[in-house]
Amino acid sequence: MQVEVRYRPAFALAIVTLEAKEHIQVEGGAMVGMSPDLEMRTEAKGGFMRSLGRKMFGGETFFMNTYTAKTGGDSVALAPPLPGDISVIELKGETLMVQSGSYLASSEGIQVETKWSGAKTFFGAEGLIMLRISGHGTLIVSSYGAIHTMTLEAGQSYVVDTGHLVTFEEDMHFKVKKVDGWKSTLFSGEGLVVELSGPGEFTLQSRSQDSFLSWLIPQLPTQTNYSSS
Repeated sequence: MQVEVRYRPAFALAIVTLEAKEHIQVEGGAMVGMSPDLEMRTEAKGGFMRSLGRKMFGGETFFMNTYTAKTGGDSVALAPPLPGDISVIELKGETLMVQSGSYLASSEGIQVETKWSGAKTFFGAEGLIMLRISGHGTLIVSSYGAIHTMTLEAGQSYVVDTGHLVTFEEDMHFKVKKVDGWKSTLFSGEGLVVELSGPGEFTLQSRSQDSFLSWLIPQLPTQTNYSSS
C-alpha cells in the first residue's frame, strides 16, 4: 500500500494505491474517488454490537467500507469532512489512542476498538471519545486544521484542550480535569483539558470543532430573525 498526501495542511487529500487483492478499511463518507474496477464492500465491521458501540460511543459511522484492488495500481482518494491535514502512521505492534472523529482509514492488520479502560474519563470531555487502535499496518488519521506533533520525556507533562487532541500513545499517563476550577471552566472560554505525562508522543490539531460550532451556531438565522426582518 502506498499513500500520498496532497494539498496539506489546509485541504489534505490522501491517494491510496493498492497492490492486487489488497484491502483498505475506510470510514463511511470519506471516499472522494476511486479506480473503476475497485471492489467496495459495506459491512458492520466486527459485528452488529461492536459497530453499534463504534457509532454510539466512538462517533464513527455504523458501517465501514472495505475497498479491494482487482489489479495492482488501483487507487482510492480519501478526504475528511472538515478542512485540515492528514497523517499516515505505520503501526508495528504499538497502540495509539485516536480521537474518534480523526479516524479515516486503515489497512489489514489494524484493529479499531471503542472499549478501553480510560474511556469513561473522556465521556464528559466536550464529547471527546478516544478509539484504541493497534496492530501492524497503515493507519490514516485526519485533523481539523494542521497537525502538530509533540514529544514528552519521562517526568515532563503538557496540558491540552480536549478539543485539540488527535492522538497519544497508550502508555502515556493522562488526567482529564477542569481549568483551575469551575469559574475558569465556565467563563474563560476554555473547557476541560487533559494533562499528558511522558514519556511518549502525541499530536494536536490547530483548530477545534467545538470552538468553531460555538462561534457558528449564534450566527445562524433563526425563526425570530426572519420574523423581525
